[in-house]
Amino acid sequence: MQLFAQMDPVKWDQCGHNPVLLLHLLDNSQIEALSGNPDFVAYYQQVIAKFDAYMNGATWFQEKHPDQGYVKIAYFSAEFGFHESLPIYSGGLGILAGDHAKSASDLGIPLIGVGLLYKKGYFTQKIDASGGQQSELYPYDFTKLPIEPVLQNGQQLAVSIDMPGRAITLQVWRVRVGRNSIYLLDADHEANNPADKELTAQLYGGNQDTRIAQEMVLGIGGVKALRLLNIYPNVYHINEGHAAFLTLERLKELLHLGLPFHVAVETVRSATVFTTHTPVPAGHDTFSIEMVEHYLGPLLSELSQHKQDIVALGLDHHTGQFNMTHLAMNTAGLRNGVSKLHGQVSREMFKEFHGHIDASEVPISSITNGVHMDTWTAPQWKELLDRFLPGSWREEQANKHQWAQIEVIPDESIWKVHQQLKEDLVRYARRNLLEQRKRNGESEERIEEVRQYLNPKALTIGFARRFATYKRANLIFNDLYRLKKIINDSERPVQFIFAGKAHPADYPGQELIREIYRVSQMKEFVGKIVILENYDMNMARYLVQGVDVWLNNPRRPLEASGTSGQKAAMNGVLNFSVLDGWWEEGYNGANGWAIGSTGAADWAAQEKENTQAIYHILEKEIIPLYYNQGALPHQWISRMKRSIQSLSPVYNTHRMVQDYTELTYLPTAQRARLFVSNHYDVATKVADYKQFIRSNWYHVKIIGIDDRSAKLSTEVPLNEIKPSTKEITTQVHFGPIWPQDTAVEVIYYEENGEKWEQKIIPMEPIGELIEQMQSYKATIPAHLIHGPHFSIRVRPISSNFAHSFELSLVTSTLSWQ
Repeated sequence: MQLFAQMDPVKWDQCGHNPVLLLHLLDNSQIEALSGNPDFVAYYQQVIAKFDAYMNGATWFQEKHPDQGYVKIAYFSAEFGFHESLPIYSGGLGILAGDHAKSASDLGIPLIGVGLLYKKGYFTQKIDASGGQQSELYPYDFTKLPIEPVLQNGQQLAVSIDMPGRAITLQVWRVRVGRNSIYLLDADHEANNPADKELTAQLYGGNQDTRIAQEMVLGIGGVKALRLLNIYPNVYHINEGHAAFLTLERLKELLHLGLPFHVAVETVRSATVFTTHTPVPAGHDTFSIEMVEHYLGPLLSELSQHKQDIVALGLDHHTGQFNMTHLAMNTAGLRNGVSKLHGQVSREMFKEFHGHIDASEVPISSITNGVHMDTWTAPQWKELLDRFLPGSWREEQANKHQWAQIEVIPDESIWKVHQQLKEDLVRYARRNLLEQRKRNGESEERIEEVRQYLNPKALTIGFARRFATYKRANLIFNDLYRLKKIINDSERPVQFIFAGKAHPADYPGQELIREIYRVSQMKEFVGKIVILENYDMNMARYLVQGVDVWLNNPRRPLEASGTSGQKAAMNGVLNFSVLDGWWEEGYNGANGWAIGSTGAADWAAQEKENTQAIYHILEKEIIPLYYNQGALPHQWISRMKRSIQSLSPVYNTHRMVQDYTELTYLPTAQRARLFVSNHYDVATKVADYKQFIRSNWYHVKIIGIDDRSAKLSTEVPLNEIKPSTKEITTQVHFGPIWPQDTAVEVIYYEENGEKWEQKIIPMEPIGELIEQMQSYKATIPAHLIHGPHFSIRVRPISSNFAHSFELSLVTSTLSWQ
């Protein structure tokens, strides 16, 4: 991007850092002057050579998995945030998807993205003179965006999907992200009626009808587009439930090949990975069964004999609604949350979906989010790291050993970079506020005073994210009297910068913006609390690179992961956050600060505890540490080093995408390959096996248990040492089910600190199978008594299962199981 900035810095800023639009804005004389400038030409050649070396160089995937060349991953997401010049993202989900794609390219992972091209993006935010959010939409000229039409035979590729009573034509565009391509679908085609053209007009716009139609375009249209491109992935990654309809299109393809329905479902499941990002039930897309049957009418008519089975894949039996997350989980072999805590929350949330098993066994793993280091780390930081870290640090950024060299960077160098970035942020914030006040027609005095807002020497705290109520942007305002004392300390001043958008339909979220604006206009806080407008990736870079402290105080555990604090950490900014999402696992006591609470479900109690913690830690730890400086704040810089050293190698998308590759993509590709081989032989066996087990599981009964607990307690004399273990036996009746297709286990709980952890002891068969009855034995702690202390269960198993509870069938000696 620095190459384009050199062409015309003013126009570069005016065009929103859009390289394609910049080239349209440059006149011939400027282009001729640049082409005749030897310094610019030399820099241009240097950039091209560097890009060529990147495209042709060896990659992590080639070196680590040279025999996995058959792997091809399709990554479906409703939004992608690559750069501010392509505004088809709203927030964290989209930025994560963009960062995921960038790291996949850097690592050489063969990933193809599929998304939607929104004609009007998300929205442009303006804050009026009363603090109200004004949402404005502008149609983009696709010929002036960094995208290209996908051409076949000289014409733009278009795909058609069936909707009730008509077909919708979707144009296909491509974004080149390094080595990989992202394909975007666009409904603004002349063949479509005006209403259908608007389907891809706005991200998360419209009503439920718009939402379900958009998700059909993404999922069904996305698969159809890949087929027209002759792309047949063996891994389909559903990034949040919006894209789950892709499984129905793949199901239809397989049914048309003649596969039985249950075999087609297993084949789809074998090749699908699902990532959930939402820790509350209300955040998962649901539609009425009537709406689903209406919009999927053409597909359901085409597959009429399977209509009920298809609808059942997404049915939430508790609500009677069609749930996109249920559809994704029923059709994905592997599922994951986006932090360790979110994995726990998701397992609890979907415990009943998987039958009566302990939450710890629910087959939802976790892969903690990261951010793309090269995108979010300031150039000044990268130059500094280049001087002191090993030369391979950019390629091997997930290698923790390389970051030990942070220690040798002089404090003076770190503080100089940080202060420069902070000054850049202050200048940017003032420009943003100036434009805001000029547009709102405010007085000359009000406009001019902005030039003195924010002190580059003051402790600066940033809060920027989507303004949803659970993120509690206004928590710091719970005690304005105490806040006034903190901010207006003449010797140790503190200032706050806020930014973020609220969804146009989220009125409570918009009220948060209004409240922050109102507080910022109080005389005690003028110029020391500011709220910037139109938060985007460009602004985010200034903020995460330029503040001293990154504040995050959501209601725990509603932050699935959060990534803004990870971006800040890479730039030496210290996190000050509730122990939620990624920070619960990232915080180590020396790399930032934790806003503690009991984590109770009582929101009022958590609000009170978090508020007190914020003020106390600010007053007693953060502010004294920052201002404990002579020429340099050495203690503060030491904590900056601890933060970079401990967080950068872990919370980057290189590590994250490597985890996805090792833990989900490669196992899924291998399993998918196995399932389709030899005319779907394994898929058929697994599907038939599951069908047989479901039909006959009612035969499985635990007949009796020989537990010698009572005898042990009475027969052993008091003066003798009682045995620490005992043997128990049981008998299981299997009916037509083969005992080797089951696991018989003892389940009990053991106290571990403040938690009770489930323990599972396999039981071994003893004796012969007689009249479908098999005996089993196990050794367990002697003090356990059947019923109050332990139970026995039987569950089906198969070497071809993706996880232990692929069949949610359990027979147990406890009635609640």
